[in-house]
Amino acid sequence: MKDAVQNFVKTDVIPDLLQSFDLFGISDEHLISLPQQQIKIHPQVLNSLMEIIARAAAAGFDLQIASGFRSFERQLLIWNGKANGLRPVLDEFGQVIDLNNLNDDEKVYAILRWSALPGASRHHWGTDIDVYDASRIDDSYQLQLTVEETENGGPFAEFHAWLSQDLQQNPQKFFRPYIAGVGSISPEPWHLSYAPLAGLFAAQLSENILREKIQATDIELKESILKNLTDIFDNYIKPYQ
Repeated sequence: MKDAVQNFVKTDVIPDLLQSFDLFGISDEHLISLPQQQIKIHPQVLNSLMEIIARAAAAGFDLQIASGFRSFERQLLIWNGKANGLRPVLDEFGQVIDLNNLNDDEKVYAILRWSALPGASRHHWGTDIDVYDASRIDDSYQLQLTVEETENGGPFAEFHAWLSQDLQQNPQKFFRPYIAGVGSISPEPWHLSYAPLAGLFAAQLSENILREKIQATDIELKESILKNLTDIFDNYIKPYQ
């Protein structure tokens, strides 16, 4: 993938940063596509992405991206699907929750454990990616992006051990925003954020801006979301900014 991407785009052709502060992922016009993948990222992420891919390859891993930019509409589809019982909602152990046993407030917080509120997803910015090691699986493998895949016995355990070391050695580039002991979102070791740019986006997002967006959106559980938005912002967004 490295050579294909380098041949695809000149990284010095970068849109003005201020014009690309699309907090809610409404447009993808300022992003670039990775060849042979349905993945888009912010162009300023590309060089560092190619570097970590190269380091992974030198260590014997095939770092691939499962998810990059995600639009507001896509995140809204995921949220509404879970709220309506069309997509599974998981507990902290990865087990499916029966939403019929929950009230609306409980449903909101259950969904938030693994899925960002539309408008608050870091994937809206093109700065965040979900990664895995394609060299340890075959085409028949159903990628889950679960903690179990990254721990002892999981297909990506060795890759994530290496990744932890690499992130420590290159702290100015990518980092894991969702780690144990921070905020209320379950740990996502596969989720990487490009620090130099993601921090700038995060600084623009406030509770008031997000509230206005939710109020104007046809989203399931809206009343409960708005009622609890201060708590949601303080525990599911602010700790990662």
